[in-house]
Amino acid sequence: MRNRNSWPVLGRCVAGSAAMAVALAAAGALAQTRASFGTGGPPPGYREAAEIARWLDAAALQTPAGSAWPADPRDPKTVNSTLYSGTPGVVLFYLEMDAAARSFALPSTYAGAYLKQAAAGADDLIARIPGEAGTGLYEGLGGIAFALEETYKATKAEKYREGFLAALAAISAKARVKGKGVDFGDVTDIISGGAGTGLALLYAHKETGDARWLDLAARTGDRLLELGTAKDGGLDWAMDPSYPSRMPNFSHGTAGVAFFLARLSAATGRKAYLEAALAGARYLVSIAKTDGDACLIYHDEPDHKDLYYLGWCHGPVGTSNLFYELFKITGDAVWGAWVEKSARGLMASGIPEKETAGFWNNDGICCGLAGVADFFRSLHRATKKEDYLYFAVKVLDVLRKKATADAAGMRWVQAEHRVRPDLLIAQTGLMQGAAGIGLVFLRFAAENPSLSPPYAPPALRIHMPDSAF
Repeated sequence: MRNRNSWPVLGRCVAGSAAMAVALAAAGALAQTRASFGTGGPPPGYREAAEIARWLDAAALQTPAGSAWPADPRDPKTVNSTLYSGTPGVVLFYLEMDAAARSFALPSTYAGAYLKQAAAGADDLIARIPGEAGTGLYEGLGGIAFALEETYKATKAEKYREGFLAALAAISAKARVKGKGVDFGDVTDIISGGAGTGLALLYAHKETGDARWLDLAARTGDRLLELGTAKDGGLDWAMDPSYPSRMPNFSHGTAGVAFFLARLSAATGRKAYLEAALAGARYLVSIAKTDGDACLIYHDEPDHKDLYYLGWCHGPVGTSNLFYELFKITGDAVWGAWVEKSARGLMASGIPEKETAGFWNNDGICCGLAGVADFFRSLHRATKKEDYLYFAVKVLDVLRKKATADAAGMRWVQAEHRVRPDLLIAQTGLMQGAAGIGLVFLRFAAENPSLSPPYAPPALRIHMPDSAF
């Protein structure tokens, strides 16, 4: 496997004057951000995250077991246990805040308070395991398990490891034999289906060394191999056989399933999983829009083959995880090239200054600005190409300016749904809310090169099971 910092020479990320325009447009924001580091106190990135934490503190609801966060603080009925929009994502944010506070040598009361909030959320999640029906990573037991194990690693409190194992046992109990493997329902995808459940099981194997979880992940992969449909020289996976549309990108389609199979091949050494992942990637590039040596893949067929989302769920931010994972596993520069083609598609789109049909008034990781900023931060880390850092900071600057910041703290009032632009809500959670945006700000703070003693870049705790970067 090639080191993630080893990147092929693939040419400049955009050509000629376009590259210069991108660099100049973002250089001022980058210089301003860098200059504000080392002026006393924790750096930018952490400061925004601390304001987010103040808003989340006030949004917490006390439950019989601990604390929970409604997705919409105005509506207690929106409390849920999904990693996508519920308490698990807020727990992860507080765990990262705790790590950052300790790195920045803040008074112990700050770090202790963040860890206490995370633990209270994890306590509530333990109580919800028996009633959780789904097994998925973003909607189900997989996400709960991930948050509990990360809490255990931060606190060393055995009850969180026990909760993690209880969630895994509940996943195992829901497995049903189908074909040559197992599934957990008819859905195949990263969000609530087999691919996301399989990634949670691979994470469990990595954390515990218990072969049961790798075996169950492999059996999940065996079933997914059977469900792939030969198409355009590759393989395609439907989210659900009963769903009328095929959504090829990361959250609900081929890119997410193929990513799991690639990761499974690395864990098991079985070539069949890698061959299927490569076939999935071949299908994706066969349908990609490649004008300008870019890569954009449509939202769905048959109805929206002319609609291009730009974020994590149905766009380049998410699907690039597959290409980068294949690059790491195979060492084949062609897959690194497809990552950079995806970046070119984003940089040529006109965002963040303008909105597009597939990039509306959304600030979160799933569909909006935070996900794009984090992708380019990751890409700069992998390639060391300054154009990517410039673009990342440019997007982050727009994200910062869009925040609502007042005495209550910091949050983002945004439209989650493209087709409901007037439904504006400030959410708390990971993929559409302040917790996820806070994690993005903390990642920028951790990687800034201008920190000076006594501050040291924090060792980031949270690495998502479905992230290749």
